[in-house]
Amino acid sequence: MVCDRCQMIVRQQLESLGFTVNGVTLGQADITPEPGEEQMHLIAAALKVPGFELIDKESDKTVEAIKNVIIGLVHHSDLSELSTNFSEQISTRLNRDYAHLSRLFSNAQDKTIERYIIEQKIEKIKELLEYGELNLNQIAYQMGYSSSAHLSTQFKSITGLTPTDFKTKGQKRQKGIDKV
Repeated sequence: MVCDRCQMIVRQQLESLGFTVNGVTLGQADITPEPGEEQMHLIAAALKVPGFELIDKESDKTVEAIKNVIIGLVHHSDLSELSTNFSEQISTRLNRDYAHLSRLFSNAQDKTIERYIIEQKIEKIKELLEYGELNLNQIAYQMGYSSSAHLSTQFKSITGLTPTDFKTKGQKRQKGIDKV
């Protein structure tokens, strides 16, 4: 779950099953009463209808937590103000060794954490380009790039277009955050 609408849908699905929802955050729902095994199957089926899946393995929960940290940093903060790099942020927030987290993520997602970060940054850049409020230098600074040239190189390697081409051609190929 990465947006308010997703959280609202999960809340509605759980309430329709008779649970009291105390809170829904990225990747977690606090409900009462504590569901039994049969209820967990019902929850999984109810969440599958709108396209969600229940995460129950510890490794899957950890991968989801890594994604949530990255999404939070990329989409909900100014990366120019980030005092430490992503690996330190992830390691600190999850209180785990980064090398372990990196291996776990790569095995589960068939891509590195670094690649996932770049893909998330490109989606945010697409959004900023579509808004048209910032120029490329401002976007590069806000997204934590050393230069607009570095941003452009990464953008083209992921999308096949330069940021200028993306903007001038009116490309609206932004993916949902959860689809990256």
